[in-house]
Amino acid sequence: MYERENCSAARALELVGERWSLLIIRNAVFSGMKRFSEFERRLGIAPNILAKRLDGFVSDGLMELRPAEDTAGAHDYVLTHKGRELGLVIMALTEWGDRWAAPKGPPVYFEHDTCGGRVHVTAGCEECGQAPAVAEVGVVPGPGANAEQRKRRRT
Repeated sequence: MYERENCSAARALELVGERWSLLIIRNAVFSGMKRFSEFERRLGIAPNILAKRLDGFVSDGLMELRPAEDTAGAHDYVLTHKGRELGLVIMALTEWGDRWAAPKGPPVYFEHDTCGGRVHVTAGCEECGQAPAVAEVGVVPGPGANAEQRKRRRT
């Protein structure tokens, strides 16, 4: 737990920061996986670990458990809007990995289904529309800031 951290990144890590979490979400978002057996087979993850992660995703609102339409007694793990939005995080992490951890180059690209163009995650300023470099981005207190964070203008 990150109890001393008043930080949205730390809170997000509580939900998806364990080893298998983003891989499960990746397969749900980009491969359409919904079944326990699909995740287990594709990822090679131990059933007890998979069950714990999926149960956590359901309790945290990233997935919903629904009866399977094609198999009586079976159920599907279906991404919620909250869970689907993690696709952008996975895309950003993948692009970073392509640049810094893939010596032979990207194993996959993200492609726009409609036109076939490559899709990239970029940061953009809502005021001027520019895409600033990370070195040009500061941190300012938001509405959820604590007293210490309000004292600091940039970190």
